[in-house]
Amino acid sequence: MTDSANEALRRALDLLTDPPDAPDVGNGYLDLLTADTGTPKNTGFIQKAWASPVGSMLYDHAQLLNRRLIAASRPPIDWLRIPAGGTALDVGCGPGNITAALARAAGPDGLALGVDISEPMLARAVRAEAGPQVGFLRADAQRLPFRDETFDAATSLAVFQLIPDPVAALSEMVRVLRPGRRIAIMVPTPGPAKSLEILTRGGARWFTEDELGDMFESLGLTGVRTTTNGFLHWVRGQRP
Repeated sequence: MTDSANEALRRALDLLTDPPDAPDVGNGYLDLLTADTGTPKNTGFIQKAWASPVGSMLYDHAQLLNRRLIAASRPPIDWLRIPAGGTALDVGCGPGNITAALARAAGPDGLALGVDISEPMLARAVRAEAGPQVGFLRADAQRLPFRDETFDAATSLAVFQLIPDPVAALSEMVRVLRPGRRIAIMVPTPGPAKSLEILTRGGARWFTEDELGDMFESLGLTGVRTTTNGFLHWVRGQRP
């Protein structure tokens, strides 16, 4: 790990609720999943397939392509209004390209942190994107390790459909978001291909048209907006 990447992780340690005495950063990211978090696990066959050696490789390539396609769809980074020198969170960061885009929006004094549970994907993110303003952590979205009101923006792209308890994950993202700041989440939708809903039996899920928006409002977020373009469903809101 380069000194510049070390700098991002040193800054990340200052944001943790309970920073470890001996941080595990040997792989270039801060590993906070060395012990069972006690949160629900995705045990469907899709998740098991991804966990296999071949499945992990296929998952990595699929997620890399997915994140590139998402980047091409213009995620609402400008809408998030990350202040100069601010901090941003990318939950389910994958290969880190969106995390890096958040860091660029925050400027040279800002910090963007990507959280994921996939070790191969985090290794890819570190190789491609780690730097003085971009750091990566292995942690559970259902129990984020950060202090309350830490981030100026939060986003999650194409991940919530695999999280066993999406309400817990969204609650955590809202908890670590500063008042007045914004959050944007994207999930894939089956669109007209309703037959794809069979994937729910494998551990993935489809959200109904208003489901995520209702979650946003139930957690007190304001100005909630939902937009569906093809197979992408975006939900945005602001913490009051």
